[in-house]
Amino acid sequence: MFKQFTENISGHQGYLLFSLGIFLVFFIVVTIMLVRLRKTHIEHMSGLPLRDGDEIQSSNLS
Repeated sequence: MFKQFTENISGHQGYLLFSLGIFLVFFIVVTIMLVRLRKTHIEHMSGLPLRDGDEIQSSNLS
């Protein structure tokens, strides 16, 4: 079945299927990465924009 499908592909359709494949691989990789993230890392990153600038600068000086 897949062989019949690939035999009927003309030039521009190949590019469309290739770009769809790249999108699907990227989407699957990002989904796997999000599932594997630790909850502590997510909490740390979510609190970064809310911290004071003094706290961040003092941690860089030590």
